[in-house]
Amino acid sequence: MQRAEYTARGPVPQDVIECVDRETPTPKAGEVLIEMLAAPINPSDVLTLTGQYGLLPPLPAIGGNEGIGRVAALGDGVTSVSVGQRVLLPVGAGTWASHLVAQAAGLIPLPPVGDPLQLAMMTVNPPTASLLLSEFIALAPGDWVIQNAANSGVGEYVIQLAKRRGFRTVNVVRRQDAIAPLQALGGDVVLVDGPDLATRVAEATGNAKIRLGFDCVGGSATDRIARSLAIGGTVVNYGALSGEACKIAPGSFVFRDVTLRGFWLAFWFRNATVEQQRTLFTDIATLVATGALAASVQETFPLSRIKDAVAAAASGGRRGKILLVP
Repeated sequence: MQRAEYTARGPVPQDVIECVDRETPTPKAGEVLIEMLAAPINPSDVLTLTGQYGLLPPLPAIGGNEGIGRVAALGDGVTSVSVGQRVLLPVGAGTWASHLVAQAAGLIPLPPVGDPLQLAMMTVNPPTASLLLSEFIALAPGDWVIQNAANSGVGEYVIQLAKRRGFRTVNVVRRQDAIAPLQALGGDVVLVDGPDLATRVAEATGNAKIRLGFDCVGGSATDRIARSLAIGGTVVNYGALSGEACKIAPGSFVFRDVTLRGFWLAFWFRNATVEQQRTLFTDIATLVATGALAASVQETFPLSRIKDAVAAAASGGRRGKILLVP
C-alpha cells in the first residue's frame, strides 16, 4: 500500500510530505480494510501541513481528513457492511492512503451510484455550507445571504443549497473570471470585492436587508461583508485565506450592532449526536449521488505525486478542487 506521510511541518507544504510504501494492514475483529477511491486536498489540509490549523495531529502523521473508499476485507464478526460496499472514510483518519483500517461500527455507507470524486468531498465542505445556512439565523424563503470567496468549495455548495432552500445569494469573488461560473451555478448576484462593496451590494439587491454573511478571507474583507449587512446582522467567519485576523471597524459594532461569530466543523462534530451526523450525511449523500450537489474539480493526482498535488492545492487562482486517487 501507499500513503502520504509527514514527520515535520513547514512553510512550504509540499516539501514536508512524502509518498511511502507500507505493508497493507489486516483488519482485526470488528474492523474493515478500506481501499481508498478518492480523497480531496482541502485548505485545512494545507494549513495542517504548515502548522497553522487549529487542530494538529501528533507527528508522524498521514495527511487527509475525508474521502470515499470501498470495503476490501472484513475482520471477524463484521456484518454491518459488505465487501465491495462504498463508505465514507472516517473523518480525520489520514485518508491520503491507498488502504486504511477502520472500525466497522463507525462507518457511514454510501449509495452505490454517484461520482466517487464528488462523494469524496462531502464530509467537510457540504456540511459546513449546510450548517452555515441553518445554525446562526432563522432564514425564510426569499431572504438574502452574502459570502466572500464564493468560488471556493464551500462557496459553491452555499449557492446550491441556498437555492434549494429558497434563499438568495450575493457572492463576492476576487477576480473577474470567477463571475460567469458562479452565475451559471445559480448565484443571484456575483461581485468582485472592493472598497465600495457595500454600495454595490445595496444597488444589486434593491437595498435588501441582508442579515447573514459568511467570511473565510479575514483581514479587511471581513468588514466589507459586515458593512454590507443590515443593522443587527451577523458575520460568520470560518477561515482566513488572507492569513490575517478578522478586522471589523468599531462603527460596524457600535452603530450597526453587527455580530461576529466563528464556525468550525470540528466543534459541531464533537457536540452532534451520531443520529444528527447520519441525518446530515444521508441528506448530503442523496444530493451528491444524484448530481443535485456538486463542486468543481480541477485535477486529480495519484498518491505517488502527492507533492505536485499539494502544491497545486496550495496555489492561487485554481478553478476547482484537487483530489487524490489510487
